[in-house]
Amino acid sequence: MSYRTKDIENLHIIGHEELPAPAALKAELALEGRALETVQTGHRAVKGILDHEDARLIVVVGPCSIHSPEEALEYARRLKTLADELADELLIVMRVYFEKPRTSIGWEGLI
Repeated sequence: MSYRTKDIENLHIIGHEELPAPAALKAELALEGRALETVQTGHRAVKGILDHEDARLIVVVGPCSIHSPEEALEYARRLKTLADELADELLIVMRVYFEKPRTSIGWEGLI
């Protein structure tokens, strides 16, 4: 039995939506103000440590994944307090996954 590509291609697709180009998203969601300053300060701090200009240790921490934006913000607030207390010795960087990369059953993440 022979199938033609059109008989099986996109068989279960009911619609699609074109995604904006990365450059368009970057322009639309451009960092500015305090957010931009936070990112730039973080980049400079990490670079200083990697270039051995800063003796602190970089510590990357975070929850396995987040269940809600509110929980992520609460975690960030608490971590910021700790990061400020230990700032002379550690640069604490929060990382978070929005999906559970190794989960195939059950809760798969926020996205």
